Amino acid sequence: MHAIMLDITDAATIEAAADRIGDRFGRLDVLVNNAGISGSSGPTAPATADLDLVRRVFETNFFGVIAVTNAMLPLLSRSAAARIVNVSSGIGSLARMTDPEHYMSRLAGHAAYPPSKTALNALSVQYAKDLRERGILVNACTPGPCATDFTRHLGLPVTRTADDGAAIMVRLATLGADGPTGGFFDDDGVVPW
Repeated sequence: MHAIMLDITDAATIEAAADRIGDRFGRLDVLVNNAGISGSSGPTAPATADLDLVRRVFETNFFGVIAVTNAMLPLLSRSAAARIVNVSSGIGSLARMTDPEHYMSRLAGHAAYPPSKTALNALSVQYAKDLRERGILVNACTPGPCATDFTRHLGLPVTRTADDGAAIMVRLATLGADGPTGGFFDDDGVVPW
């Protein structure tokens, strides 16, 4: 593994990273789109949403994925078994958010983070359809709540580690040629849309 720093909202850094990967390795086998922001530590109610904040969240969580993926596609196309894993969130599941039996249906309404992850899930399906013929498998996953800076402000007893959350990403990144594409997964399997 080799780390390359880039800003997914800055086209120049994305292109520089793609060039560096291409020059050094000639191909890219796995792309994990894991960058994400919540936009704020509290609710962003749709009725009072700050549109600039919502745009910033979508710029990172949705448009950034498109920018990075498209820049890396030529390199992924050179791999014998390329995989794209888009890190979403369970909160991006419309089924969970509307199921009265699921705790997510009782969460406050947000105009930024949950819709950005729902959009990312839909985007993952579209990439899967578009890249299937090239043998590139594309899936979304939810790592679950992990004890990181991202969840620290929630005040919840989160005990999963980042390593625990990464397990599903690794599983999807190492799928065989007959593996699923265009799905949404967590540790337990398929997550309902």
